[in-house]
Amino acid sequence: MSEDVRLVAWVRGQVQGVGFRWFTRARALELGGMSGFALNLEDGRVQVVAEGPLERCEDLLNWLRGDDTPGRVDGVTEIWDTPRGGYEGFAIR
Repeated sequence: MSEDVRLVAWVRGQVQGVGFRWFTRARALELGGMSGFALNLEDGRVQVVAEGPLERCEDLLNWLRGDDTPGRVDGVTEIWDTPRGGYEGFAIR
């Protein structure tokens, strides 16, 4: 298993009011081994924070950038960091 990482991604596009956070949580749980959350921001973006194995976080990021998400994703900006912990499961906020 790889090192654990922290992924913070900001997803732009038509991503609010389309079940984006729910599907992001479902995808994270399907991939397994991650904790974090998906949060609607006031500017219309969705922020996704995921902590777990590098490969699983990369898989989630690839899904966020792919064609299988609800709504319309115009772009994803991400930063990588060391895990901070403190999350239980993967939440919708």
